[in-house]
Amino acid sequence: MSVRQALVWLWRSAAPGRGGSSWPGAGRAGNLAALLQSSVGDEEPAAARRRPPQEGTVLLFPGQGSQFVGMGRGLLRYPNVGDMFRVAEKVLGYDLLSLCLRGPPAELDRTLHCQPAVFVASLAAVEKLHHQQPSVIENCVAAAGFSVGEFAALVFAGALDYTEALYAVKVRAEAMQKASEAIPSGMLSVIGRRESNYNFACLEAREHCKSLGIENPVCEVSNYLFPDSRVIAGHLQALEFLQENSRKYNFKRTKLLPVSGAFHTRLMESATEPLAEVLKSIEIQKPFICVYSNVDSKKYMHSKHIQRLLVKQLVSPVKWEQTMHAIYERKQGVEFPYTYEVGPGKQLGAILRNCNLKAWKLYKHIDVSEDEEAEET
Repeated sequence: MSVRQALVWLWRSAAPGRGGSSWPGAGRAGNLAALLQSSVGDEEPAAARRRPPQEGTVLLFPGQGSQFVGMGRGLLRYPNVGDMFRVAEKVLGYDLLSLCLRGPPAELDRTLHCQPAVFVASLAAVEKLHHQQPSVIENCVAAAGFSVGEFAALVFAGALDYTEALYAVKVRAEAMQKASEAIPSGMLSVIGRRESNYNFACLEAREHCKSLGIENPVCEVSNYLFPDSRVIAGHLQALEFLQENSRKYNFKRTKLLPVSGAFHTRLMESATEPLAEVLKSIEIQKPFICVYSNVDSKKYMHSKHIQRLLVKQLVSPVKWEQTMHAIYERKQGVEFPYTYEVGPGKQLGAILRNCNLKAWKLYKHIDVSEDEEAEET
């Protein structure tokens, strides 16, 4: 068995109803590790069996903000998806499937609900992809997830157990919801120009907050999306200041995002301890494929690395633009891999188009909202 065949075996055995257990991740750990070790020993070194780049695939997992009422409807026909939602109901304590299918939108959009919803829907989309095109899973060489999507990417790569990761996402989402309710804060999407100085704009916004009597104001870049596109997060007064003075800072367009807090800034500091505690209690393994961290856009190297950076991610900017460069940078003439966005929305595809047009031409989105009749026609 090759490493790639073992990866497919991992995914199939880790899904609900496989390996004699109804819980995801049931047969993942020791036996598979030994199987992979023996299979690697029988093969040529990785450098010697390097495949042509276009034969490989990359999976991208979306984050909070991609959710919508109706997501998951097109996935229920695929093996294990129903079990994944049943497990989620036990872990979360509420009917996630009903919330995804019927809303109401205001409840689905709450941080404590939408993060588990996007996590489960994304891995359910992997089930659909595996059913329709198993070779995509077999040939996967890398994965990345945006914010909470990183947990789904790590489950797919075998580093985290589905159930344990879902519980960690639950704790993370609840802690972030609580942190966001403590201080009026938010996130501002900014389309700038080459001459835009985001750090200077944030500095002046913080000074403005100080003039209003706000102590230790926060205003900083929280997401690097693509060239000339950033998300700035912090105190609401700082974001309002930036909107009012957008021309001064050469911002083409600004828009407040419909989120409840300043995610990926130090205003999320109170959420780090609950997540750190739960991550200490669960088993984390080295991924079987390359998974890139939001914190530094580099590959995760070992379990402690994952544990540390998943916590740091809460208070650090998401370096998605840098991650796209790390995944797709290649010498001229070298072909790009096929890329699949698995989960609700197509935001990561739109970002990829702005980061690397050639890579985007081999991009495909795995829909999570089609009904059965539409898929079969």
